[in-house]
Amino acid sequence: MAAWTQVAMSHSICFWSIVMKLNLMILLLFITSFSSCLNDRVSEFALTKTEDSDLKEENRKELVEEEEEELDSEDLDVFYPTNQWQRVQPGQAVPAGLHVQLNLQTGEKLAKLPEDSHGKGDMKDPSKSKRLGPIDVDPGSFTTQELKKALAKMKKSTKTEDPSKEKAHQDDVRRRFRAIETLKEEFRELRLQMETDAEIMFKLINKFNSSASTLEEKIRALYDLEYYVHQVDNAKDLLFFGGLQLLINGLNSTEPLMKEYVSFVLGAAMSSNPRVQVAAIEGGALQKLLVILATDQSLAVKKKALFALSSMLRHFPYAQQQFLKLGGLQVLRDLCTEKGTENLHVRIVTLLYDLIVEKMLHKESHDDSDQVRERVQQYSHVALVPAIVEQGWCAIIPNLLRMPGHDSREKVLKMVHVLLDYCRESYAQDHSLNHTLGLLRQEYEELAAEEQKEGDGDGYFKELLSSINSIAQELK
Repeated sequence: MAAWTQVAMSHSICFWSIVMKLNLMILLLFITSFSSCLNDRVSEFALTKTEDSDLKEENRKELVEEEEEELDSEDLDVFYPTNQWQRVQPGQAVPAGLHVQLNLQTGEKLAKLPEDSHGKGDMKDPSKSKRLGPIDVDPGSFTTQELKKALAKMKKSTKTEDPSKEKAHQDDVRRRFRAIETLKEEFRELRLQMETDAEIMFKLINKFNSSASTLEEKIRALYDLEYYVHQVDNAKDLLFFGGLQLLINGLNSTEPLMKEYVSFVLGAAMSSNPRVQVAAIEGGALQKLLVILATDQSLAVKKKALFALSSMLRHFPYAQQQFLKLGGLQVLRDLCTEKGTENLHVRIVTLLYDLIVEKMLHKESHDDSDQVRERVQQYSHVALVPAIVEQGWCAIIPNLLRMPGHDSREKVLKMVHVLLDYCRESYAQDHSLNHTLGLLRQEYEELAAEEQKEGDGDGYFKELLSSINSIAQELK
């Protein structure tokens, strides 16, 4: 019995052992199957998510394309942001510098002002925009559609113009204006023909100095040359290429016209030009001019020679000193007593008056510069007034008051007045001077009264009358 019981128990243990192994195998198979099913499910889920992502990307591209089409097909409205997120409507233009959000799932776009714009308030109200009709008056905010419309209108207006009118307009433009190529060609030709003043003067001097030139050609060259040498730099250029000395030599010509026009050119070149003045006196112009004035020449020749002499002497104390040494004052005195030279008398008196006043102004100058002191020293060697008194000008000048012409009388009165301290004794003994002054006083009293009636209290004739009375008072 005990043995049976032991056998039974042994079989029971073996049975349960087998059952447990079977259960364990079933559990393992279930776990394996579940893992496999789970893997299959995950793979399906991943594929589904990829397809959804691709679909959303395609939807976003379609939305962007639709927005671009809408922006191109209609006029853009301006989005006016605030500090709060707002939805941007399709077709609205978003100003630069805003915070923008884009929902990829819905395609909705939001925008607002940046954080540093708090407190500034909203942007300009749309009702206060500059838009006037379909086109913005601000060129910086023209939309693409507005530009397209404007271009379309321009093309349309061009096409609808009358061809005949357009052709007539083009013909009128061609008639009134020249092509740029034509203008360039003309300017090119002008540049080839342009010459400097120095080149022109060089040609004129060569024409004057050429033995093949006729007298008329030489006179024409001198006439043109006088126009250029008025300029200081041109006169210096004339000196540079030797033209001045050729002109000085021309004073020796036997042709009166040659002497006249050469003197004319020399006078223009020396006027207020110290360098040319120095070169002229070194070249012997002073002696030649005095010879012309002292010899038998026509009035026209002497007139131009006196002009050249005046241009040389003014503001040139060394030339004035040489003028006195060469007897120039005596030459002028003879001209003032020569019949037929009345037209030169006033010019001579004016020249002497200017030289006397010129020296007086330098002597009375308060400028202590070295240049002024040197000039005063130079003038101290010019004894012009003593020479005038010595050569009898005190008796010659008052007689010139008998000349007609208010301007001539004015200049002679000035000369009489400036020499009053040096010629007082001679003036006092000249009974004709007192008589002439009395006649002039009576004449100019009447003229001054007429001026005053016309409302000119300080007129020209009153000044002449004042000068006459001043001289008469000094001689009493």
